Amino acid sequence: MSGSKKKKITKAERLKLLQEEEERRLKEEEEARLKHEKEEMERLEIQRIEKEKWSRLEAKDLERRNEELEELCLLEGCFPEAEKLKQETRLLSQWKHYIQCDGSPDPSVAQEMNTFISLWKEKTNETFEEVIEKSKVVLNLIEKLKFILLEISPCDLQVKNIIQHQGSILQLQELLHLKFNVATEILLRQASTLADLESGNMEKIIKDENVTLYVWANLKKNPRYRSVRFSETQIGFEIPRILATSNIALRLLHTHYDHVSTLHLVSTPSKEDTSSVTEPVKDDVDNVEKAISKEVEEKSKQQERGSHLIQEEEIKVEEEQGDIEVKMSSAEEESEAIKCELEMKVLSETILAAQLLLVENASEKPEFFEDNMVDLCQFTTLGGIYHLDILELPPQCKRVKGWMIMEILKEGLQKYTYPPETTEDLETENAFPPIEVTLEVHENVIFFEDPMVARWDAEGKHWRTDGISNVFYKPKERLVTFSLETFGPLTLIQDAHINMPYQSWELRPLDVNKVLLTVTTVFTEIQIQIKENLCMLSSIKLRDKKHVSILEGKWMTPIPFIIALKEAGLNIFPTRHSHFYVIINNKVREHLTEECTETPNWAILMFSGDRAQRLKIKEESEAFSEALKEETEFHSTLYHMLKDCASKEAMEKVRSSNCQFVNSVCHMLLSTRLLSYS
Repeated sequence: MSGSKKKKITKAERLKLLQEEEERRLKEEEEARLKHEKEEMERLEIQRIEKEKWSRLEAKDLERRNEELEELCLLEGCFPEAEKLKQETRLLSQWKHYIQCDGSPDPSVAQEMNTFISLWKEKTNETFEEVIEKSKVVLNLIEKLKFILLEISPCDLQVKNIIQHQGSILQLQELLHLKFNVATEILLRQASTLADLESGNMEKIIKDENVTLYVWANLKKNPRYRSVRFSETQIGFEIPRILATSNIALRLLHTHYDHVSTLHLVSTPSKEDTSSVTEPVKDDVDNVEKAISKEVEEKSKQQERGSHLIQEEEIKVEEEQGDIEVKMSSAEEESEAIKCELEMKVLSETILAAQLLLVENASEKPEFFEDNMVDLCQFTTLGGIYHLDILELPPQCKRVKGWMIMEILKEGLQKYTYPPETTEDLETENAFPPIEVTLEVHENVIFFEDPMVARWDAEGKHWRTDGISNVFYKPKERLVTFSLETFGPLTLIQDAHINMPYQSWELRPLDVNKVLLTVTTVFTEIQIQIKENLCMLSSIKLRDKKHVSILEGKWMTPIPFIIALKEAGLNIFPTRHSHFYVIINNKVREHLTEECTETPNWAILMFSGDRAQRLKIKEESEAFSEALKEETEFHSTLYHMLKDCASKEAMEKVRSSNCQFVNSVCHMLLSTRLLSYS
């Protein structure tokens, strides 16, 4: 029994075990301490090396910064060159217009515009077709005036010229609409002669590229005829009994342009911003001019003194005069070159101020105090304006003994108030229900979501969404139906930022001075070709299906092109207020490999405004880090950052690119703000 019992551990053995365990613990702690110290030393050493490397890179960046900025200034010389070419083109266009003598005014000359407006005001009894024909000239003038305000740098436009051009635009818009009203009255006076044999009422449709008129005159006043549908269309109205028995006419004037929304003022840079950069340079130009005149005056005095010398020294005087003339000529050439250089510097500063306006962010969001008001910084009108009016039918012309007798009302065309201001004589409250309206969406406009309907508030001078109900949109038929409480100008609106932020973008060279810009959004893929000073819509894909647009294949200069895309619903151009409605980021991606592959080698670049660097993180990295990629350096611009990765041939092509092409690409990039809104 005693042999099977476990042997007891003595006190000495227990102490020995404890001692060994303690020694082992101390040894492990020592090893851990030494390991931690070693790791800390290695970490500090790595940190020191990284710090030294960072300091060397910063020092190298500072050392070559002036050189890089000087090189950038030389590259930016293409912008004033392109601007001078644009100025020459505008002057040539004015000269061609002058020698054409076609009777149309020069929109930039106030006297000619005032004469044109006055003469058209005096012209009376124009038919609707005649007004439509004249409207083509008027719309062209309005378009030219808008382009003058947008294309010419705000720094170059005087405030009085801006006010003059905007005033001319408003006068033309108001006069054009007045002429359409007068022409409608003339048409309605003849309603009885144009009556439909079947219904007994008059119906008329007049279509043009810019305007479409639908007019219906209630001649029979049949209470059962309450559904008005224009022939060969689905456009029409469901009118209540009170209108079906009234002496009225319904007019739908669809203008494919928007002359109702308040004219946006041209934003101009502050005086401090422009004067601080341009005034010193302008002073230098003035000083050079004074120096030239002073030097020429001194040389001429020397000539006069030389002419009074004695005859014996005549040969010597002639030689000295020749030398003086040569010196004067060289001095004038040198001074002229300096003056030209300084003028280009003024132009460069002006262009820079205009470019900064394109990427300027407003500091405050526009305030709207009512829920139903449309914020035109967030939404945009599309497809033109639908002028819906209930009109009092004017007295009809009568034929008497071969003569046409017509009563002309002094007050002109009058609107029928619906619902009337007083309804005391009526028995029921529902005598004036909302009128059901069906409109057709313009065929050249794209809505990515169901359009919203808005009405114009003439008193408040803004669009509103109240008073409109039961909106229903049929995308295949492109028809929108809704109930309307009161008539007036209507429009369809869409979120201006529906295609922002962009999912991706790519700028791909196609040929010398020719690139393809592709912008992909949630709803569409837009491809834009750029060459020299022109842009063209190459293709559109909607939900991976090709969409045909009338803009495809049409080359335009950047500003008209941007306006055309916006009016077609393809808005990829943020405004100074867009950052309040779209989440923007500062991550920049550039594809550096020669060919695109299914798994492209994307590089992440960061530009803080003062420094560009290539980051170590990849596209799929979970966390953001500013760690620098191995074997790369800092640069003062993205251009010089990419220069490290590009071939000499590629950089030579960049430097030799056409100035107008560079200016156009730059304008499109600044207008789309791809780096911020992707």
